[in-house]
Amino acid sequence: MIRTIACFIFAVLYLILSIPVLFFEWMFAKINKPASDLRCLRLVQWAFRVICGICGVRTVIIGEENVPKDTAVLYAANHRSWFDILLTYSRTPGLTGFVAKDNIERIPLLSNWMKRLYCLFMSRDDVRAALKCVLQGVEYLKKGVSIFIFPEGTRNKEEQPLVLPFKEGSLKMAEKAGAPIIPVALTNTREIFENHLPHARPCKVIIEYGSPILVDELSKEEKKHLGSYTQHKIEEMLLKNAPLVSEKDAF
Repeated sequence: MIRTIACFIFAVLYLILSIPVLFFEWMFAKINKPASDLRCLRLVQWAFRVICGICGVRTVIIGEENVPKDTAVLYAANHRSWFDILLTYSRTPGLTGFVAKDNIERIPLLSNWMKRLYCLFMSRDDVRAALKCVLQGVEYLKKGVSIFIFPEGTRNKEEQPLVLPFKEGSLKMAEKAGAPIIPVALTNTREIFENHLPHARPCKVIIEYGSPILVDELSKEEKKHLGSYTQHKIEEMLLKNAPLVSEKDAF
């Protein structure tokens, strides 16, 4: 419970103390936006690493060399924990915006930081708003900002199935922008917090980045079912990595 309280206090203090930072970076962005964007990214990545460190998370990274450093990509990952965002965002090499639920946009300070870092807010109930979000994601990708999505649309809270069916629409961002898709498999992330609420516990998690999926090189049938194709790639990695995590891996 002490770890949970410490994470909460750190997150609240960070958001409050970062208010002047947001203001100054807003001004600096008028002079040199790329440099300001990068500073904001690194600040948030640092905060996320601190929170994961407080929780005692030990991360094993596989296949990070598959992530291009010179082009924007569409990351697509399975989603089982609130910590999925912290773990993956802290490792992105360049500007990356997450696609989040639209209700998060109502949270002050958090939403300000998310908007500053090109995050998008997707509505489940408004088709036109969802389409607008997808088109904005395409524009970001074309401008060199990577996008990170969880195509399941929500956290998978059950042990089976490994992955909920992927929603096809969000993956169209990559096809329309001509960007590669990086499948990301997250193993054991629920063990950090969700499996034993309200306690945050030390554990081992595995993040594997699969080979880039180049949409233009896929067959017509594979393009038609791009969500299922990407989901299958992630499931393969999850099955492969499951034996690498056991009770003895906890601190």
